[in-house]
Amino acid sequence: MKKNEPSELFFSKTLNFLTNYLPTQLHKSQNTIRSYRDALTVFRRYITESLHSTIRVFRFRDCTYEILLGFLDYLRSKGNSEATCNYRLTAIRSYLWYAADLDISIQSIALSASHIPHLRTPKLTRETISKDDIAALLTAPPATKKGKRDQVILVLLYDSAIRVSELLDLDVRSINLNAEIPYIRVLGKGEKERIVSITDKTVDHIRAYLKLFHPKNDPDQPFIYTEIKGCKGRMSVGNVERIIKKYVEELRPTHPELPKTVYPHMFRRTRSTNLYQDGVELELISRILGHSSTETTRIYAVPSMEMMRKAMESGTLAVNEEQQWPENDDEIAKLCGLR
Repeated sequence: MKKNEPSELFFSKTLNFLTNYLPTQLHKSQNTIRSYRDALTVFRRYITESLHSTIRVFRFRDCTYEILLGFLDYLRSKGNSEATCNYRLTAIRSYLWYAADLDISIQSIALSASHIPHLRTPKLTRETISKDDIAALLTAPPATKKGKRDQVILVLLYDSAIRVSELLDLDVRSINLNAEIPYIRVLGKGEKERIVSITDKTVDHIRAYLKLFHPKNDPDQPFIYTEIKGCKGRMSVGNVERIIKKYVEELRPTHPELPKTVYPHMFRRTRSTNLYQDGVELELISRILGHSSTETTRIYAVPSMEMMRKAMESGTLAVNEEQQWPENDDEIAKLCGLR
């Protein structure tokens, strides 16, 4: 074995990477940590299925440029999108650089991995829900106890434009309806806290919901919950997705323009796009969404047809306009910057 060769087992540092480095040093969200764990888990499956190796013998020196290219091919063969492939490659790179900071012999491996190009991702048009369809969807739940819960979920996803994970992380204490401008306190990505104001109509829905589901107003209770055998727990993302799908399918016969698949993030995208098209500044939308940069928010800055029509009409064309020149050549020379 050559001196300083990276002979340590590849997965020997993953536990500390996931449980210590990402959350405490980089302050990554639980969703990001979960995604990185998934990427490393899939990489392990690739090593087992395609390389016929095991976690007990695969070492950092075995993680070559060619192996990582093969990993991308493996992901594509499993039906992963280009974006998913790129994200999982990014997770592997991040782990390698973390390991390289601890062991200088791994730096060449990390550097080699950083040179692997990302797959080109198609520029897809991001679907939104039309104003008529979103209005119908928000009023679709019936006036039953469960229907009022479902309506609060749909209304909050749209009105506040919060992520579904942020919605499900809300506690009763996160809701402040008595402030001069009612708001919710949201814990976003990277443990960043922000305040999002809500409309009067949303306040009315929340008050009705609290009377039914939180009569004791316990501030530590999850705001949205499910109850199994008397035990209250936070609702899952899958449950929210099923609720949305239920009402979309009920509405589809009378609202055929609804997107084929409606999911929680589409409410956030639709609200953000509507705010932009209604003239709200991108900087303010960015703050509402909890983005650290307006560049991230620009994906929602989709102009409406009316905005584009006005922009086209605002231009003027000069027709048959004749250039007026002075009679004197010296004056013309001065206009041209000559002496």
